[in-house]
Amino acid sequence: MSTTCIALIVPDQLNRPVRVESLEPSLENLQLLVGGDVESVARGDWHVYFNSVGKISNLPPNLRASQLTHECGLDLADAARGTAVFLGQAEHGAEADVPAHLVRRATELFGTPLAA
Repeated sequence: MSTTCIALIVPDQLNRPVRVESLEPSLENLQLLVGGDVESVARGDWHVYFNSVGKISNLPPNLRASQLTHECGLDLADAARGTAVFLGQAEHGAEADVPAHLVRRATELFGTPLAA
């Protein structure tokens, strides 16, 4: 049985829009979005996925994801490389919809109304 979640996707390229979309948070889908193996960093009720070898692969820094995580109390400036995928964190580490407060903050920071 597959489950879908609402994710906040923040591309590293500034000319590509930040978006909210429904997806199945399978390993394969997350790998497709970040362009390789994934690593996750958790903070409270959310976590973010990045490419696990983004820095050594010389992926471009994700300035918007760095700014968003910093605004939420987490400094990932050097680790935020390539596309970032934000999801919520449910009980026992299960995937959940991205929290509304992250979507609101992204809207405030990046000036684009985001809706699921």
